[in-house]
Amino acid sequence: MTANLSDVRKTVPLLAPLRKDVASIGPVWLPVALVLGAIAAVAYVDHRVLSPSVVDLYIFPLGVSAILLSKEVTYSLIPLCILFHDYWSPRAIHLPVRIFDNLFTLLCFSFIVYVIQRYIEDRELLAETIQLQRDDLLRDVELAAQVQRMFLPVGTPAIAGLEIAGMMRPFKSVGGDYYDCLPINANTIQIAIGDVSGKGVSAALLMSATAAALRLEADRDRNMLQQVERLNADIAAVSDTEHYVTLLVGEIDTQKRIIRYVNCGHNPALLFQPSTQTLKRLDSSCPPIGLAPNENCELASADLTPGDVLVFYTDGVTEAENLLAEEFGIGRLSAVLQRSSSLSAKGLMDDIFSSAANFSKDVGFGDDVTILVVKCNFNGFPA
Repeated sequence: MTANLSDVRKTVPLLAPLRKDVASIGPVWLPVALVLGAIAAVAYVDHRVLSPSVVDLYIFPLGVSAILLSKEVTYSLIPLCILFHDYWSPRAIHLPVRIFDNLFTLLCFSFIVYVIQRYIEDRELLAETIQLQRDDLLRDVELAAQVQRMFLPVGTPAIAGLEIAGMMRPFKSVGGDYYDCLPINANTIQIAIGDVSGKGVSAALLMSATAAALRLEADRDRNMLQQVERLNADIAAVSDTEHYVTLLVGEIDTQKRIIRYVNCGHNPALLFQPSTQTLKRLDSSCPPIGLAPNENCELASADLTPGDVLVFYTDGVTEAENLLAEEFGIGRLSAVLQRSSSLSAKGLMDDIFSSAANFSKDVGFGDDVTILVVKCNFNGFPA
């Protein structure tokens, strides 16, 4: 007998009294008790008031029922309300009029309940559609983030005499910052760091295009000026004036102990030389990539000595703000570099990031953050 009852329950599902979205919020009995209590209160008033008719008051509990309870339960309450009104109302009405009144009331109540539930169902359908679109967008953003990570270096190349550490932390799931380390030979490496205007997916797409183009140019030609000129023309052809790329490309030769670089509107890299306590800036010499395709850039250089430290970064570091709207700035960055220059490249990179993060801890970073540190450990390597 028990098994048969169990089979019946599986075959005929029990009527759920609440809507699905309401059932997950609180106890089942509370909305049911609220609706039944409201119906009982209206029925009592209908019984006590002779004139005018208060049958319209049943709309309120039925409206609440349409919002909280399931469709089946709500429609089953409509005849119950009409039954209370027909038998508890003290008014003496002829039978044909009562029948017409009850049928008209049934039609009106059903129409009102239908409109309310149709509105709720449309809202639920819209919410589900928005959720599906949001999930699709998040999957697309994650795919874009995976593509972006493919252009970032995996580990650091082994170049005799150099210690390299780099990181990129996007402000959103994807970002517009970029850095790369491209070995040329056993003694030479090309360093690149860039920042695309804007944030989010559009910046990440332009960043990916820039990274791919720069790698192709680096594989084809070792002349940095010609690389930048072609890259400038290519990016200008596919972007508008609101989207551009600040870029610093440098080539470090450990045998000649020199860095040659082209800075296209990017933040000046810092070169600290502990032997003389000298801090140099690798300043910009031309506009950002994509803004002025016909602009000629200049190739600059700086001599390197054992112990020198190079720090490349994006404006997410220097423009990090505290509660007073003060920026971390290049001054604080320079102080961290001079204070921690004896650390390893990774240790210095972590110190710079943590210093900027602590400075802006009450506000948080407002942009992508990229840091690239190169330490020149030339001792033991012939010039």
